[in-house]
Amino acid sequence: MIKIENVTKSFDDLTVLENLSLEIPKGAAYGLLGTNGAGKSTLLRLLAGIYKVDGGSITVGGQQVWDNVAVKQRLLLVSDETSQFNNMTLKQMRKFYKTFYPTFSDDTFEQLHGVIGLPLDKKLSGFSKGMKRQAAMICGIAVSPDYLLLDEAFDGLDPTMRSAMKKMLVNAMCDKEMTIVMSSHNLKEVEAFCDTVGVLHEGKMLFSRALDELKGSVHKVQCSIVSVPEKSDFPDLDILLIEQSCGMVNIIVRGNADETVKVISAKAPCDLIPLSLEEIFVYEMEALNYDRSKLV
Repeated sequence: MIKIENVTKSFDDLTVLENLSLEIPKGAAYGLLGTNGAGKSTLLRLLAGIYKVDGGSITVGGQQVWDNVAVKQRLLLVSDETSQFNNMTLKQMRKFYKTFYPTFSDDTFEQLHGVIGLPLDKKLSGFSKGMKRQAAMICGIAVSPDYLLLDEAFDGLDPTMRSAMKKMLVNAMCDKEMTIVMSSHNLKEVEAFCDTVGVLHEGKMLFSRALDELKGSVHKVQCSIVSVPEKSDFPDLDILLIEQSCGMVNIIVRGNADETVKVISAKAPCDLIPLSLEEIFVYEMEALNYDRSKLV
């Protein structure tokens, strides 16, 4: 298990993470969401032991990550930045990872490389952005870490390659009981791949829940009401937003679905509309007065 307790991280006078606590169970596919600047990449680098916390602690299996080689060998971050490998070929990159990770599997590398088919002797500086991501993912999965941390790992991949990479990750999770923590701006992707999600906002954890639980706790109720109601008209409901669209009124509510429909239907005919993860994310952020145009 990854356990993050009261973690704070600042750069100069900018506090990026503040008193953040989070637990990620072993074997999870965890999606880390948040707006730009929320602290997702910083958190992943702290998890990987690249950055040192200013306050609090991060442990994996009860052991501190920072300055602990044995723990770091169980973790691997596939960063959104691959320029550090530009002067290497994929063959050299493979050797680099084998030097630091004794769990590196040549068989897994060969199997994944056979699917992707990247050139082994060409420098990564001559690769496209997507090809660089593929190279990093091949090596990352071949390391066979207990915890694979992915920072926008699918960015720059075409749909076919995205599908191939996801299949590789699913197989790795099943075969090696690998825990995956991924940040992504593609919420549909997170929804399809992850079983648990956490939302960061301004360096703090807004919430962390099983995806099924989250989708069962926020609802859109569409109803026919001549005048747009106020939140105060439904004092017993936790209403995030009321908006009018195409002659209908949409009411976004946190809470029990049956109770929500019962309360609203007493005032007007209504229907419960399923929400996607992306819609829930947008509505939760709007409840914090975040500009919708900057969200997705």
